Amino acid sequence: MVASRSARERKAGAEAGPLATAKIDLDAQQQFVYKIGCTSCVTKNQSAWSTYRSGDDNGYLAAMDRWILHLTERHAGAEAPCLVYLPQAQQRLQERREGFQPS
Repeated sequence: MVASRSARERKAGAEAGPLATAKIDLDAQQQFVYKIGCTSCVTKNQSAWSTYRSGDDNGYLAAMDRWILHLTERHAGAEAPCLVYLPQAQQRLQERREGFQPS
């Protein structure tokens, strides 16, 4: 059985921990776009920090990786269930960096 959008949203919020807000929208192709926001950080333009990025890489894994890295960089000592995946998130980040070849 496929989990509903609201069930996925609740799971993402629970995994992300108490500093997070989780929301799932649909993109133009009707695919899930995960947005995990920080309840205490703001960006330069005074909007809440969020994992959402323009483009196609806003699935669960990409959003959770960005959130995990944000937690470890900005909220050292914070606790969240997703932090057990920190080594995997760091590995994927390293692989993306190694695969990126500036022109």
